Amino acid sequence: MSKVVEKRKVEIAVLSDIHLGTFGCQAKEVLAYLKSIDPEILILNGDIIDIWQFSKSYWPKAHMSVVREILKMITQNKKIYYLAGNHDEMFRKFLGFKILNFKIANKVVLNLNGKKAWFFHGDVFDVTIQHSKWLAKIGGKGYDLLILINSAVNWMSEKMGREKISISKRIKNGVKGAVKFINRFEQVAADIAIDNGYDYVVCGHIHQPIIREIENSHGKVTYLNSGDWVENSSSLEFNNGEWKLYRFEEDNLKVKDKKEFKKEEKNSKEIMSELLTEFNSMKMADESEISEVL
Repeated sequence: MSKVVEKRKVEIAVLSDIHLGTFGCQAKEVLAYLKSIDPEILILNGDIIDIWQFSKSYWPKAHMSVVREILKMITQNKKIYYLAGNHDEMFRKFLGFKILNFKIANKVVLNLNGKKAWFFHGDVFDVTIQHSKWLAKIGGKGYDLLILINSAVNWMSEKMGREKISISKRIKNGVKGAVKFINRFEQVAADIAIDNGYDYVVCGHIHQPIIREIENSHGKVTYLNSGDWVENSSSLEFNNGEWKLYRFEEDNLKVKDKKEFKKEEKNSKEIMSELLTEFNSMKMADESEISEVL
């Protein structure tokens, strides 16, 4: 008989850059993490479903399981904010949409124990995306290919008893232009947050998990980035007035057997049909709740 694992209570959990629908997405780890927590507020801070890469007709069972787990939380009336990013910008057509305690938005500001926290994805600061979207999409495909190669390299490394490596992280950390872009991104986010009187600014987008204080001549702010579930398998958690950076490897959560998540490729129409079916069932649950209240 399997032991029931008690879920951790979390006031706020922030996940971004899951990139469902891509080869690099660590969907099994995401699912294990979501099943391990009981959040009061869940913030999905952009690039959750990778619409840019959707045409490749790649949608494994584990990816759908992540969507179902999120929908399950919605039907449980958990407070969930979906903040659209650049890879899932299609959801920006539905800004303001609300069902139960689920809402789609570009940003959200929360009062945390008297301190103001500003949450948004961060692609608004990316000049490449703003002015050359086609170039950014080509870069996205190249990044996905690099992740696929990285997966093959890590498979061989594990067979040889060696540790996993992240080629993309090494490239980003070794290229001066990439390091400069990341530093500039963090500083711009912090400067705008300070000008607007926020105590925390919480972003995603650049796949760099971190919590640090940033100062300028007008003040200081705590800058936070939830990282991603491609390279870092990281999230942010807020409890008892304190932010912590969560990394999946640290907790050794049990990941379901790979046999349970055999590769299941479908075309775009089949994927969207399945998503709509799940959404409709959630909508019916919402209408049922409304009728009961009336």
